[in-house]
Amino acid sequence: MASPTELLSQWRADLAAWAIPGHITAAVADSPWVLPRQVFARRTDRLRLSPGGPSFQQAWEALDPPGAVLDVGSGAGAACLPLAARTTFLTAIDQDEQMLGLLARRASAAGLAACLVLGSWPAVAGQVAAADVVTCHHVVYNVPDLAPFLRALTSHAQRRVVLEMTAVHPLAALNPLWQRFHGLTRPDRPTAADLLGILAALGLAAEHTTMTRPASADYQSMAELVDVTRRRLCLPPERAGEVEAALLELGVDPELPGDLGSSGREQVTIWWEGAA
Repeated sequence: MASPTELLSQWRADLAAWAIPGHITAAVADSPWVLPRQVFARRTDRLRLSPGGPSFQQAWEALDPPGAVLDVGSGAGAACLPLAARTTFLTAIDQDEQMLGLLARRASAAGLAACLVLGSWPAVAGQVAAADVVTCHHVVYNVPDLAPFLRALTSHAQRRVVLEMTAVHPLAALNPLWQRFHGLTRPDRPTAADLLGILAALGLAAEHTTMTRPASADYQSMAELVDVTRRRLCLPPERAGEVEAALLELGVDPELPGDLGSSGREQVTIWWEGAA
């Protein structure tokens, strides 16, 4: 059996393999690391109106009685705002100021007292108090140094940590397009299974379950999806038509344009007891 050090090193190496070769990024003006804030906002609004799924259920259950929530990598609030009815105070942390602005407006509309912290975890962990429930959705694939990140989540949760992630890397669905347009073979690791192995090796007794997220129109139009995908693939604007054709060949429904940057719809909810 691999040691925690070996598993953590492999996770770090697997994430590093997702770097895009310099000659590809240098050929275009747009950054490939697109953050489609409008997609996060739409998902948040859908989940606020109709909360559900195992991640919501695990956090909701742990908020009986109601308590404080700490959302790490909050985005627009898809993890925390559906919990508003049982949240006595919200602390939300994100590296993107505009995302925090989207969350702030929605938290205010929900009458939820909130402290918003601009920064990365666990660098800002010392600035925030422990909470009854700590949520962390779709963040860990951006975390190469995983052990201190997970330990800080645990040490800030008085009842439960609820972590959600896609079963495979969120950009894996774009791999066929990288091969098509650049002849580049992209990685397929790490995965949620790798994270579960790391949690066990670190002595965290985590449970997990998997669900298939219902299909939804993440983008308002096919043109919007094409533009984001083109940027992610380091292609110039004049190749948008080729990108659209490739997306249609992959089976994207132009009436229901989902985000390929979310690697399909299989999501894994992982939870464990806090230690605060």
